[in-house]
Amino acid sequence: MKKQHDYALTVKWTGNQGTGTSHYKAFERSHTISINNKPDIYGSSDPAFRGDQTKYNPEELFLSSLSSCHMLWYLHLCSEAHIIVTDYKDNATGIMEENSNGSGQFSEVTLNPIVTVTKEAMVAKAKALHTKANELCFIANSVNFKVRHNSRCIVKEA
Repeated sequence: MKKQHDYALTVKWTGNQGTGTSHYKAFERSHTISINNKPDIYGSSDPAFRGDQTKYNPEELFLSSLSSCHMLWYLHLCSEAHIIVTDYKDNATGIMEENSNGSGQFSEVTLNPIVTVTKEAMVAKAKALHTKANELCFIANSVNFKVRHNSRCIVKEA
């Protein structure tokens, strides 16, 4: 039997400027994402779609979900393989293509993790574990495109 994990959150639109959606420029795209017992996330649409550039947009949150899910699986696998990671940073990038009807989809995401390990002997296995992390990542398994990886490994002995 498969385990099931349920998630719940509330998204509330906060961009009504008094006339609702009476026309395209009459409303803000601002919203709040609320999850019990956690700080709110203030969101908007991408500035290309009249959004507030100071707030997170769905595309950025989607990219961060892929990146953080990969990282968490990767760190788990490293701990099991006795690879000591002391630092991890990912400068992830994604491409979303907009269609002529206004819809769109991500066509590509590239994770660019820079991983620091404590011994040179750990580097080869540390690099290889990115493939396994991708295979296990819940979010990567939920998308319809390949998530690419350009990993780098640095050695800083403790």
